[in-house]
Amino acid sequence: MIKYIASDLDGTLLQNGAQKPDNETLELIRRLTEAGIHFIAASGRQYINMYRMFGPVQDMISYVSENGALVMDQHKAVTKGSLDRDLVLRITEYAKGYPACNCQLSCESYCYTDSKDPFYIKHMTDVVQYDMAVVDNLADIKEPFLKLAMCDFSGKGTSAIEPFFRKEFGDEIKIVTSGNEWIDFVAPDINKGTALEKLVHYLGFDMSEGIAFGDQFNDIEMLQMAGDSYALSGCAPGVEAYANHMTDSVQEVLKKVLAEL
Repeated sequence: MIKYIASDLDGTLLQNGAQKPDNETLELIRRLTEAGIHFIAASGRQYINMYRMFGPVQDMISYVSENGALVMDQHKAVTKGSLDRDLVLRITEYAKGYPACNCQLSCESYCYTDSKDPFYIKHMTDVVQYDMAVVDNLADIKEPFLKLAMCDFSGKGTSAIEPFFRKEFGDEIKIVTSGNEWIDFVAPDINKGTALEKLVHYLGFDMSEGIAFGDQFNDIEMLQMAGDSYALSGCAPGVEAYANHMTDSVQEVLKKVLAEL
């Protein structure tokens, strides 16, 4: 029997630039919960941003945030990871050599950037609705670093920014694509899959008892470790090899799961 369903957000549960689930999706999650199936949102986004977007069902579900660096259930941290401070600051200093790069540093309480790009700042605060502060120097942040992300909104996307950083830091830290413009830097032992495993065991389930959905390379461990898995039809090329099935819509699979109960 299915006990949990874990889904990536952007490009997977959220399509066509949507910033929150629609009413139909929220109703499906409510029905799954009532049927004893626990829903888990898994994303590179910050926890509080994810929590707000689920509105009426926000306290019914669990959250794998920051690509697995922070796992939350009922506002309690199930697991937390951190990045090496000196390495992160070396990466952010190196980023100054990539003109279109915007740095985003995630901590448990807040997200920080030293970017002065008004488009990027407006997008993150007004569109994505992050809790984000603009600072002059990321080295001034004293909190533990959960995740570092970089984006290129110039139109080149990850095809340019990923190799720029991988060449210099690929041997020191895991670098994964997250959408079409973003790359994330995560500790080697942190990913959505290992985070999901810890959460699933915390909830009292077995990994074989669930389904995972994803569309990017930061989802592949989650797709591999869940009992069953779906890659979205518009996924990054190659991601489909890590999933058992393909689908055009998470919601259609959720409806099928409910219909078969």
